[in-house]
Amino acid sequence: MNADKTSYQPPQCPYPDAHLDTAIQTGLFDFVWVQFYNNPQCQYSSGNTANLVNAWNQWTSSAAKQVFLGVPANDAAAPSGGFIPSDVLISQVLPAIKGSAKYGGVMIWDRFNDGQSGYSNAIKGSV
Repeated sequence: MNADKTSYQPPQCPYPDAHLDTAIQTGLFDFVWVQFYNNPQCQYSSGNTANLVNAWNQWTSSAAKQVFLGVPANDAAAPSGGFIPSDVLISQVLPAIKGSAKYGGVMIWDRFNDGQSGYSNAIKGSV
């Protein structure tokens, strides 16, 4: 990999990622945008942040330099679940993960749904 270029990787949240773990463990990726949705075992569900926070803690123990919390912009963006209402993200999830030395920020899937929901505007002051 070229040291002058930033490298990114978007794995699913089950840790380790079945397809990308070997590459991620090289430590060559600057940003890992973990998709914490469409995976019931490691996503937010009906007021329960435990699975998501546990998975986050596993990801921050990886060789990734920075880990980003990937969230759907609304229910339509994650047909298998994992949407986190903005007030829950701000009051429960972010306080639990922002203290991590590898916390890089939040990745929102996707721009179309964000335009419909206004999710990024709702959370931008807290990220």
